[in-house]
Amino acid sequence: MQMSATKTLMVTEASMLCNKSIPLNFHLLSLSHARRFGLVCSSSKNGEMKLIRVRKKGKRISPTMVALNEGEVVPEKSSTLKLSALVTVRNGNDDNNNMVSNLLTIFGPPKQTQGVVLQLVSTEFDPRRMDGKLSKKTVLELSEEHKFGGEGRSISYKVDFMVDSDFGVPGAVTVVNNYHNEFFLETITVAQNIHFACKSWVQPSKLHPQNRTFFVNKAYLPSETPSGVKELRERELMQLRGDGSGRRLSWERVYDYDVYNDLGDPHMGEEHARPTLGGQCNPYPTRCRTGRPPTTTDTKAESRPRESELIYVPRDEELGDIKKETIDQGKLMAILRNIMPAFTDKILGNEGVFNIDHFIKDSGQSEPLSWNLFKFGGAIQEFFKFDPPKVFSREKSHFIQDDELGRQVLAAFPLSIERLKVFPPESKLDPSKYGSVESALKEEHIIDHLEGMSIQQVLENNKLFVLDYHDVYLPFLHGINALEERKAYATTTIFFLTKMGTLKPIAIQLALPTENPNTSSKQILTPPKDATSKWLWQLAKAHVCSNDAGVHTLVHHWLRIHACMEPLIIAAHRQLSVMHPIFKLLHPHMRYTLKTNAISRQTLINAEGTIEIDHTLGRYCMQFSSAVYKDWWRFDMEGFPADLLIRGLAVPDTTQPHGIRLLIEDYPYAADGLLIWFSIEKLVQTYVNHYYRNSIAISSDNELQSWYREFINLGHPDHKNASWWPELANPEDLISILTTVIWNVSAQHAVLNFGQYPYGGYVPIRPPLMRKLIPKEEDPEYTDFVKDPQRYFLSSLPSLFQASKFMAVTNIGSAHSPDEEYIGDIKDLSSWVGEPEIIDAFNQFSMDMKSIEMEIGRRNADPKLRNRCGVDVLPYELLIPSSGIGATGRGVPNSVTA
Repeated sequence: MQMSATKTLMVTEASMLCNKSIPLNFHLLSLSHARRFGLVCSSSKNGEMKLIRVRKKGKRISPTMVALNEGEVVPEKSSTLKLSALVTVRNGNDDNNNMVSNLLTIFGPPKQTQGVVLQLVSTEFDPRRMDGKLSKKTVLELSEEHKFGGEGRSISYKVDFMVDSDFGVPGAVTVVNNYHNEFFLETITVAQNIHFACKSWVQPSKLHPQNRTFFVNKAYLPSETPSGVKELRERELMQLRGDGSGRRLSWERVYDYDVYNDLGDPHMGEEHARPTLGGQCNPYPTRCRTGRPPTTTDTKAESRPRESELIYVPRDEELGDIKKETIDQGKLMAILRNIMPAFTDKILGNEGVFNIDHFIKDSGQSEPLSWNLFKFGGAIQEFFKFDPPKVFSREKSHFIQDDELGRQVLAAFPLSIERLKVFPPESKLDPSKYGSVESALKEEHIIDHLEGMSIQQVLENNKLFVLDYHDVYLPFLHGINALEERKAYATTTIFFLTKMGTLKPIAIQLALPTENPNTSSKQILTPPKDATSKWLWQLAKAHVCSNDAGVHTLVHHWLRIHACMEPLIIAAHRQLSVMHPIFKLLHPHMRYTLKTNAISRQTLINAEGTIEIDHTLGRYCMQFSSAVYKDWWRFDMEGFPADLLIRGLAVPDTTQPHGIRLLIEDYPYAADGLLIWFSIEKLVQTYVNHYYRNSIAISSDNELQSWYREFINLGHPDHKNASWWPELANPEDLISILTTVIWNVSAQHAVLNFGQYPYGGYVPIRPPLMRKLIPKEEDPEYTDFVKDPQRYFLSSLPSLFQASKFMAVTNIGSAHSPDEEYIGDIKDLSSWVGEPEIIDAFNQFSMDMKSIEMEIGRRNADPKLRNRCGVDVLPYELLIPSSGIGATGRGVPNSVTA
């Protein structure tokens, strides 16, 4: 028999390795190629070469026969196994789903194969196809006769997968939906112990021709990804990123970035136009790209969605049915509750805000004329009324009392108060633009309210605090005060820390801009000494509350949480595989946020949206938010201890349990918040150190580094070159970043969101907008003020209808839905089976949340804590982890769900 020199060489190599003669009519594919797959040679009885895969420790697994013919790898004949699986799905029931079904039925050719095609992918690498080994395809029919179990809309089906005996362990499953409707794939469980937590909408193949891939519910760092699913892991991320072009459609699952160029509606007229947020003029974080076409009048502005059209978010970001139903019910109740206030407002004019009491349950007020005209019965009247905000049930006055204002800045709306380090406060604004910015506050204004101490003594003893809105509001006052029925000052409020540990407002500066840099327009008001100064003081506090409401909503709540966290979520989906341990940690903290923000762009922060209508800033709301982002926001200052330190409300102290000491001991938000912060940090520390042993593990994780880099460069492009961004070079850096993120989207958001109605829903004591300035003696309106100060005060506040609309919106936003997922309430730990350290950490975190709830209850019963316990003092419950449904004023959800 003749053979080539090449074949002779290959046979020689093989003979040397296995010490066995080989039939000359075969030849071996190159040994170097075999070794790439961890294969070594041995002989078989029939004289064929046998390549055996060897583990790193030398243990044999998965024997494979290699026929030495034309270099082809041929598997050894093996038996076929059957793997049974349970597939649980949920059908869609929305109008969009039905519309898609109808279109596909009418215009699409009939499918040859109905059903859902599934195929398992092994963690083992198949050298023949250079990818994971595959099972035989199996078809699942979603029909009654194939049901295996389940109830309601969740139904289970049993399917069988046929695999070779050397298939290995399933690492992924691919799914093709050949039906006309989408369905929600909840779980797939193979052989009773291999779990796929899919939780995703699967689109018809006509809409989504690529296979959907779902990975086994186990955390893998990129470097540890089993070879059989490594390529699938990368392919899935590429699908989620899209190509950055085209209009996004409701069934897609593409995550991409864009600027806020969709808030205005310029083709409706100049008054509906709004500037783009994002870029040099108006820096801002980015938002989820939708790809809608530009407007006809401004090609840089994205067109608004039609009235019946929803703003795109990736399909899996849509709200669940229970959440949608809760919001829809809230909207309906809001409409019903606004009917009678609107009618009453027409009868009484715009000065009837005190009549809001008639529209609150259990107010004890007689019914207004409008109820009598319609002859509503008592039960129907109560149905149309608002539940009483917590502050209303306690505070029967129509004015905010001094001690209540002090408590609100420490508990209900606690993110703006700062320690005053220099008196008087100093401005950083340019006087050539805004006139003299030197404070008009003098020692004589406050000295009588310092309990006998000097200015120097109270500063040294950390007794003076400030709510300073001078620099953020002054640049916008020309525009605001030119709006119809909108009036504002740049306010500066000085508080004194009393011996009882409470804050007392002792002076308010009201500033207006002037054209002359050498002049100023400022007035100082102090606690009243007579009837006239009493009403002036009440008006000044109302303006302070209005400014505080604007900053609370637009800066602390919308900007710092909703807007700044959105690009982090987008980056996580684009750069972190669902298999990545950090994605699994963050996943419950990203729930509903993109959809919540899309709803906000559609109805809340858009031109003529609810936020503009309800707040003094009007059409300047979002530019105001942009200005604060440009000059003030820093990610490195978003951690809770860092925020307290920068505001001067805490100091480093190694004798304290967590290394910092509060300068106001009874600061409910900070005292309770630190308990949650350090519990989150402890959990994250255990989690990160489990997966990352050193700096090399952090720096070599390409998915992790890409996520953080993209969050900065594409999520915050206007700040991407800032020097203050934390590094991500070691486990400690990652722990800090993740703790900050989880704190902000859970506990911080809970404080900002779920107290809006309970603490701020009663408009007379916390008006979100003001309609008049405070009259001076030389003003024509001063005579009217002196003649009837209450009437003037009322005409300065929102109208009755404005008040009821604000109450309705905040009531919806402050409410928990029945499907809320609360911090520490961890139901599924299947991703960490076999990793007891992680499971123990999560269980300990749950126990910590229960302990914190008990500790908060103990503090609320402590009479020494005057800001949370006492007569007419509300207990502080915003950071109690659990809650029932509705606007309870408590509960910490995992994510930004409202």
